[in-house]
Amino acid sequence: MGKVLVTGSQGFIGRNLIATLSLHPDLEVLTFDVSDQPEALAQLVAQADFVFHLAGVNRPQDPSEFTTGNIGLTEQILDLLRAQGRPVPLLISSSTQAALDNPYGSSKRGAEAYVRAYGAETGVPVFVFRLPNVFGKWSRPNYNSVVATFCHNTAQGLPLEVHDPGREVSLVHVDDVVAEFIAAFRGTVHRDAQGEPAVPRVFTLTLGDLAGRIQHFPATRLSREVPEVGDDLTRLLYSMYLTYLPADQFGYLLDTKRDPRGWLAEVLRGPAMGQIFVSVTRPGIARGNHWHHTKTEKFLVVSGDASIRFRQISGSEVIEYLVSGREPRVVDIPPGYSHSITNTGDSDLVTLFWASEPFDPARVDTYALPV
Repeated sequence: MGKVLVTGSQGFIGRNLIATLSLHPDLEVLTFDVSDQPEALAQLVAQADFVFHLAGVNRPQDPSEFTTGNIGLTEQILDLLRAQGRPVPLLISSSTQAALDNPYGSSKRGAEAYVRAYGAETGVPVFVFRLPNVFGKWSRPNYNSVVATFCHNTAQGLPLEVHDPGREVSLVHVDDVVAEFIAAFRGTVHRDAQGEPAVPRVFTLTLGDLAGRIQHFPATRLSREVPEVGDDLTRLLYSMYLTYLPADQFGYLLDTKRDPRGWLAEVLRGPAMGQIFVSVTRPGIARGNHWHHTKTEKFLVVSGDASIRFRQISGSEVIEYLVSGREPRVVDIPPGYSHSITNTGDSDLVTLFWASEPFDPARVDTYALPV
């Protein structure tokens, strides 16, 4: 079993990396974070077969901490590796700001130089990842990235401050970062045009676009609209946004229509996915007895027993399917057929429905006609 050391283990990227590494049975994960005793670092380095060096400083109270937290700690780890006389590969998470002339960028660039020198001296593989803005679960608002801040504020009902909506930002998702880190460890890392390790999938958009996508998410609960999960960036932003919801707001009520027959509630809708709704029908009660021009539906009984009947509107033959929650079966309802579903059991009937077109009061496409 190989042993890997992760520094910065309680940080945003570190936590995500460890969560994935822990799924690899051939690895033992050693961890080091700022809260650990400094003397423990030497013992951990001595055991490691590979070092993921993620610890660093990016928002210190004193700018001098850039040097100690980024350059100093990196140099300390490399000196420990040299002292043990057993060269060990190392990966360091750097930043695209290493190309900039500011205190943070200079400190990251200095740490990179020490790592490259160690690799040249020992001949072991070293990997320097210059990462743009990283987003994903467990990212700290007002610290790790603008995405975390926007998601947190939106989920908490707080305003967003977008000073330059037209400014472009480049983003990489933490899952992609973790995948590339592990690929580097396994020896199959992607590289950019300059031959440097890189995360291949990068999203580029304006701050205004980013804010707009995130600010749309809360309204989807009221509209039951499905976010555009077919778009990779929107899907990833939505999954991140949910992690910032207050614990008492994960659940929300649906607009439920109730009458003596039972109840019906729309669950989800969207132009690319149609409409999903669920109903409870009392024993002996029938729903439907109508037809559609273009809308199609799928019926799925999840609990109870039912008779689904339909008839071509210009014909007389009635088609019947007897269905039960004990043996889930989807029944397709074609257009131009009057159809109904009747609870034939002695308990409530629970049915899940899918419609190819969301209900639109301006274009109902539902016409009453007994089967």
